[in-house]
Amino acid sequence: MPNAPSLRRCSLQSLVVLSLVLWLTACASSRSPTARLPAPPDLSADGPPVTVPPGLVEVPNAVPRVEPLRAGGPNKPYEVAGRLYVPIASDVPLVDRGGASWYGRKYHGRPTSSGEVYDMFAMTAAHPTMPIPSYARVTNPANGREVIVRVNDRGPFVPGRVIDLSYTAALKLDVLRAVTPVIVERLTHDAIRALRWLSHADDGFERDARGTQAAAGPRP
Repeated sequence: MPNAPSLRRCSLQSLVVLSLVLWLTACASSRSPTARLPAPPDLSADGPPVTVPPGLVEVPNAVPRVEPLRAGGPNKPYEVAGRLYVPIASDVPLVDRGGASWYGRKYHGRPTSSGEVYDMFAMTAAHPTMPIPSYARVTNPANGREVIVRVNDRGPFVPGRVIDLSYTAALKLDVLRAVTPVIVERLTHDAIRALRWLSHADDGFERDARGTQAAAGPRP
């Protein structure tokens, strides 16, 4: 039978071991969780580029030039989600007012409706019915900014939206954060030849003091 001193030593050793276990447990619970690296972007979903190149706000506007309108191809009637779209087949002015959206990395490098490769860093856009190819001036009335884009694709196909911009065009107009009201004006061949797109008074439009566009008369 163990004597009293032996029992006291065993009890003391047990207390030391128990204290050590409790201390280690407390230290482990007080440590911050291991930092996790951010999840990589879902490249199957649309969005901004993984890495935004510097100087995009300095990318120049598209330079309008007279290009023959293609017969058929992207200019023939088509159907999306049960709705029929009939592209304009002649060189006529067009003015649209509505929401502007944009498309990015999901379509970057893929063919557009015109057959050209989509470049989210170029000054291009998609329109449901504007003749392909066309050039258009897009104005953001909220800030007075405007850009010139080359229309070489179809879309958007959402009610209330009138144009899908490239990432760079949307950046320059400051419409990346949400669908934004804009004014879209197609530049006719006559306006391009006369360089009227360089001014703010082509195709019967005049600019008010805030830099927005107001129709000077009835328009088709």
